[in-house]
Amino acid sequence: MTFRRILSSSLIVSAVIAKNPVRAQQKSASKPLAELQQDFVDLGLGMFIHYGMPTFMDQDWSDPDADLSLFQSPKLDADQWAKAAKSANMTYGCLTTKHHSGFPIWNTKTTAYNVMNTPLKRDVVKEYADAFRKNGLKVMLYYSILDTHHGIRPNQITPENVKMIKDQITELLTNYGEVTALIIDGWDAPWSRISYDQVPFEDIYYLIKSLQPNCLVMDLNAAKYPAQALFYTDIKSYEQGAGQFISKENNKLPALACLPLQANWFWKTSFPTTAVKNVPELVNKFIIPYNGAYCNFILNVAPGKNGLIDDNALTALKEMGQLYKKPTGIPRIPPHAAPIISSNMAKHIKSNSSWSDDMNIMDFANDDNFGSSWSSNYTVKSPWYELNFEKAVPCNMVVLTAGNNQKASYHLQYYANGRWNTLTANNEGEKKVAIFRFERIWCEKIKVTITDFDSPPAIAELGVFNERK
Repeated sequence: MTFRRILSSSLIVSAVIAKNPVRAQQKSASKPLAELQQDFVDLGLGMFIHYGMPTFMDQDWSDPDADLSLFQSPKLDADQWAKAAKSANMTYGCLTTKHHSGFPIWNTKTTAYNVMNTPLKRDVVKEYADAFRKNGLKVMLYYSILDTHHGIRPNQITPENVKMIKDQITELLTNYGEVTALIIDGWDAPWSRISYDQVPFEDIYYLIKSLQPNCLVMDLNAAKYPAQALFYTDIKSYEQGAGQFISKENNKLPALACLPLQANWFWKTSFPTTAVKNVPELVNKFIIPYNGAYCNFILNVAPGKNGLIDDNALTALKEMGQLYKKPTGIPRIPPHAAPIISSNMAKHIKSNSSWSDDMNIMDFANDDNFGSSWSSNYTVKSPWYELNFEKAVPCNMVVLTAGNNQKASYHLQYYANGRWNTLTANNEGEKKVAIFRFERIWCEKIKVTITDFDSPPAIAELGVFNERK
């Protein structure tokens, strides 16, 4: 199925390259997703760079209407950033092109509220990309879906908002050379509350792949989704500052872990005189062990108002370079299911089940909350759970995230044309998350019957998807 997903992406590319020979070169050099994921993990360590309007406000989220005159970095030097990354034996950088308050630091045509209309009047993304490539480092970009200046926020998403997002991503992936990964933030997070339906993930995923087939799409969403599958991302992410820690013993997916070297993501006036994190601990407790668990580590370093990295951070990075060398034997990522990228059609639709536990009835299994579960009553010998679409809908994937049971077998059926039919599909998932992909069907209901369980079965989420191929 992974092959068909990649083929679909290539077909989209072919519609674009006819007018752009550069795209044609990108298409001919495209790699399978599994190879791109391994290449990413093999990079080992990189530099996250949070720099933007919050830098000038002593905040991690700036005023969405902050005056453009605040943005002044007379000594801005992206080459200093790149050389600092090299000193730590980092292999790439990732710059915040636009954070949550909606201030782009590139020469965008989508809004006048951008860096080119500040006293700086310099395309920071271009300077960063040029400097890192010149120093032999790969280029990644960060982009926030949440944009409070332009009103891209919960319950207010318009078609114009979605167009701006697509136009901005198109600029970033067209004008700044090869981008190894686009790290997207502010999507389906508890603090942003913008769903993958309001801003359609699948549309944007395929847009990115059409512009740069080798660009990984990485969404910072690990907090909500189980660690055993790639929900809405090519790489599983863990923001350690938010309490998200990868399991070094159990992780089987390509992963990214991030942490700031300083106390916060964006620069604060206290940074030059405040101690940074303990470098030996970062290297020996996190970076090296994580590299051995299919996980790339990205360390944030925040330039100051003057556009330079502070001396104490530079010293720490040099110390890191003495302690850390990218491992030569980073393990191969085990085979795993392709990312889940389309909208879940099962959310909040009608559901039914065999006798359930009194406090955990059927709607808990399709409430888009992996922390709640439908649970079978312990006396039921052949428990079942059913989703009712009330009309025929197309689908080609079912994803079942188990609640508490470690052992169970799942048997799928679908209802169409007045009768139940067996749905035959292999489970591509691992342990807690069962991923069933199959040829597209039309159905009015989906039913799962559970056998061979070791404890009363529970379903945290039963999702139904109609993914492009």
